[in-house]
Amino acid sequence: MQKKLPIGIASFEKIRSEPYYYVDKTPFVAKLVEEGTYYFLSRPRRFGKSLFVDTLKQAFLGRKELFQGLYLEKNWDWSVKYPVIHIDFGGRTLKGEEHLITYILEQLEKNQETLGVSCSEKTLYDICFEELILKSYEKYKQKVVVLIDEYDKPIFDCIEDRETVKRIRDILVKFYIILKPLDRYLKFVLLTGVLKFYMSSIFSGLNFLNDITLSREYSTICGFTQKELEEVFREELEDKDLELIRCWYNGYSWLGEPVYNPFDVLLYLEKRTFHPYWFETGTPSFLVKLLMEKRFYLPELEDLTATDDLIGSFDLDYIEPENLLFQVGYLTIKETIEEEGLILYKLSYPNKEVKISLNRVLFSYFTQLSSERPRLSLKMIEAVRERDFEKMKRVLESLYAGIPHDWFRKNELSRYEGYYASCFYAFLCGSGFEVIPEDITNKGQIDLTVLYRDRAYLFEFKVVEGEGGEGKALVQLKEKGYHKKYEGKSKEIYLIGIEFSSRERNIKDFSWEKVS
Repeated sequence: MQKKLPIGIASFEKIRSEPYYYVDKTPFVAKLVEEGTYYFLSRPRRFGKSLFVDTLKQAFLGRKELFQGLYLEKNWDWSVKYPVIHIDFGGRTLKGEEHLITYILEQLEKNQETLGVSCSEKTLYDICFEELILKSYEKYKQKVVVLIDEYDKPIFDCIEDRETVKRIRDILVKFYIILKPLDRYLKFVLLTGVLKFYMSSIFSGLNFLNDITLSREYSTICGFTQKELEEVFREELEDKDLELIRCWYNGYSWLGEPVYNPFDVLLYLEKRTFHPYWFETGTPSFLVKLLMEKRFYLPELEDLTATDDLIGSFDLDYIEPENLLFQVGYLTIKETIEEEGLILYKLSYPNKEVKISLNRVLFSYFTQLSSERPRLSLKMIEAVRERDFEKMKRVLESLYAGIPHDWFRKNELSRYEGYYASCFYAFLCGSGFEVIPEDITNKGQIDLTVLYRDRAYLFEFKVVEGEGGEGKALVQLKEKGYHKKYEGKSKEIYLIGIEFSSRERNIKDFSWEKVS
């Protein structure tokens, strides 16, 4: 019987009971249990966290028949079965404190039914949780396993409402803190989520958890490695371009081997078309608003430097774009630098899917030209392909002329010097071009480089207050000799100087020259 692709299935039992493809992550189950008791794992949405949690659940329940042929079959004590409390916050959007408390009580009641125990407390969720653990321990004469999936989703659901978020946080702190004094009754505890909150909030009471998010040993606990992809899906990949698949969907790194987003891979193999499947499952509106509020220079997304404390925890009272971008999966670790005890991380887009899709969204928010973007992108692609610089100029003039005037009045973005370059950068990335912002040479820094086939286009930007239009941007490009970096690498090299008038909010001068 031909195997099926387990798209969107988080049930380990279903995958193993039917002929689905399965990447064996059970060595991590054995490793976690052997090495500790309390864990926390953060990964972006739809990265296989829920399936891994369910795999743990079935192992602790002693379902040996589900693990035939897998690593755990011969590396687990199947003679012991444990009571498992499984709470999943990912199944419903929770808005407000009352809704959250009701949902927690529903989850606790569901676990009571599954475990065959009854708690006397029906309304106080924290006391009910404690009672459930103690009664399960008493009934089964075994320590209890607690698995909490998407622990942070109630906060994420209302993250734009700061006051509601704080009240939601307090409820969750009160709920999770129950675990700390019950050590003698607990066999294993795992919390998963997208965000790790700063120690002053939720994690102040969960500091006993071992955070394996940035552990090299567990870096591939979710997602597919290159080897896993090629071995498990060999038949599906026979006629596929592996390098192009890698470019589109691989690249996520948590200090170890880079991995593929499994959601993307499975949908690509089913539909046979490259598409931003994962990106479209989320709406980054809060993130985009934050980037605009901080006047973030978008080309910096290609190469950010962050400290371990910045990417390690999420502070609700002081949200930094770099932190949020990393934890939700729009940026990943590309390089680690250790210098005299200081650890720095180089962050960038994980892959082509995220780079193109995020910049399309950013361009639409920064310009209010979402409906015009496809047409302008096609015109720009034609202009670059045809070496038609007049058409390129007209595209850019149309781009900036199309931004509504009331957009500037509301946001004062035209006074932000990086705004014009940010719009242009997001536009080019969203159009699929290979873009290198702040391109370093031995003579200085090119504002932006576009590589297309065997050609290199080097851009210099200047924002002018007065009349401008003197071609100074192009002159600077020529004088600096930036083009020498691409001599011998590109058959054709073009220098393009662009001057923006902040008063007229459009291009004042567009000059170009071929140097090779």
